[in-house]
Amino acid sequence: KKNRSVGATLMNAGSSRSHAIFTIIVECCDLSDKVRGEHITVGKLNLVDLAGSERQAKTQATGDRLKEATKINLSLSALGNVISALVDGKSQHIP
Repeated sequence: KKNRSVGATLMNAGSSRSHAIFTIIVECCDLSDKVRGEHITVGKLNLVDLAGSERQAKTQATGDRLKEATKINLSLSALGNVISALVDGKSQHIP
């Protein structure tokens, strides 16, 4: 919790100012197989918690809080561009 940054706005007294990514990798092996340790199944789950997009008019943010909100919104836009490029299938460059 000490690495998590929070800040108050008019919309939320404890608004998260940071993103978090958690990756869970699960491996399943058949122990009855003659070749021990051979991987049968591997699964990967990514959990992403994003700081929310904020509109200045609703939060009434000023100063450092406004700068943070601007950077959060820019990073969410960049993430949207990456996701769009990944699902497009035609993009030769992923930002």
